[in-house]
Amino acid sequence: MERVSNVTRADAATAVRNPLAFVAARWTPAPQTVRRAALSALVMSVVIVVTGGAVRLTGSGLGCPTWPKCTADSLTATSEMGVHGAIEFGNRMLTYVLCAAVGWAIIAARSQKPYRRGLTRLGWAQFWIVMSNAVLGGIVVLVGLNPYTVAAHFVATSALIAVATVMWQRTREGDAPPRPLVGKAVQQLVWFMVAAAVLLILVGTVVTGAGPHAGDSSEVERMPVDWETVAKLHAVLAWIVVTLTFALWFALKAVDAPKGPLSRTRELFLILLAQGVIGYVQYFTDLPEILVGLHMFGSALMWIWVLRVLLSLRERPEGTPAVLPAREPDSAGVPVAGPR
Repeated sequence: MERVSNVTRADAATAVRNPLAFVAARWTPAPQTVRRAALSALVMSVVIVVTGGAVRLTGSGLGCPTWPKCTADSLTATSEMGVHGAIEFGNRMLTYVLCAAVGWAIIAARSQKPYRRGLTRLGWAQFWIVMSNAVLGGIVVLVGLNPYTVAAHFVATSALIAVATVMWQRTREGDAPPRPLVGKAVQQLVWFMVAAAVLLILVGTVVTGAGPHAGDSSEVERMPVDWETVAKLHAVLAWIVVTLTFALWFALKAVDAPKGPLSRTRELFLILLAQGVIGYVQYFTDLPEILVGLHMFGSALMWIWVLRVLLSLRERPEGTPAVLPAREPDSAGVPVAGPR
């Protein structure tokens, strides 16, 4: 009985010292479970973009006027704060749901057998982005929705979406070295498209920072640029991304590329067309809130599919590269190679 008690105490100490290793030693998730965990983190990263947009579009950005509390005296929104307080506080609470989704992805990746260090690190990268962006969101409130901090907040969320997309893709691949499916010229074309998409997102944050939806009914600082001029630049960049996507599709057809890259490129093209229609309609109808919200959702989808196109250009078969046996020291203490 004493021995059982010692083992129990040792297990408890291990669980406290390294809970992830403790769980991993006792649970092996199915590959499908790991994929679903990674997908849940990606979905929540998109949801937080949409709800954050709802906060701004409903003028609820200062519904909770301080941070980390909602008010100086209350951790939560109060009935006196009305719907704006509820919306802003609700968005803050969704951050915990996002953390839970990312935590689930980390646990599932860490518990997979064999252990995949790179996959687990992608989960931890998401965790630290979420934590830093939560602090940045607090700063956004404390500085009264300064447009530059709001833009940085959205860019950080875009980085979160990028890492979550890569992790989701890696859960469906092996760990062998990547093998390109297309030639260098096509790869370079895709990298140009990725760069144009990044510029498109960055200029979009400037449109937001200079545009009429400030995030609160009070006088909120705006970026000192003409938002209509920046919106036109945003449209030009969108057409550049569309053109590059169309050119990529023709290039992939010309080189008889595999089905994966062709399908992802076609899907991206359709998303861009839908996003363009929404963008032009919202511009010529004085930016109705519902269309702006749909445009933000489309921006997140566009970014995910740009990355999916990039990731579809190579494959990673199941298995890992051959590893030489561990080297053991000889009688003189000098390592020697094991049998080959």
